Amino acid sequence: MLGILSKTEIEELLYSSSLGRIGCSYNGKTYVVPVNYIYDGRSVIAHSTEGLKIQIMRKNPSVCFEVDAVSNNKNWQSVIAQGTYMELTGERERYDAMKLFVDRMLKLKISTTAHPPELEPERTHNSGSAKPVIYRILLTEKTGRYEKE
Repeated sequence: MLGILSKTEIEELLYSSSLGRIGCSYNGKTYVVPVNYIYDGRSVIAHSTEGLKIQIMRKNPSVCFEVDAVSNNKNWQSVIAQGTYMELTGERERYDAMKLFVDRMLKLKISTTAHPPELEPERTHNSGSAKPVIYRILLTEKTGRYEKE
């Protein structure tokens, strides 16, 4: 049976998952990439090093976010959301976002960019000199589908 997820089911899937995909585009180029994330009830919060995804979202902040839970080909749920990319630039908001991220992901193996930033401006990322880019995607429209055997 195919169906549409309720608002509650959409929220549950967004809260319970930690891996989603961002779709972004600019100048005729579309890019889809997986990201570790947390959901705070309004926004997806994630982090990255600077690269193509960040470059594209800075140029066009309208993005799509997708998350799914798949048991098998006949039992799955999927949420697709439209949203707006917003980079977190203030040291306090960066710290708070990463602390929330790390606290939520503590039981999972997390990537090297998921360390709470210090409040000092000389904070470095990994062994390089770049700070991680911490951002939120404010979700403005959410839809969900499922298939259940």
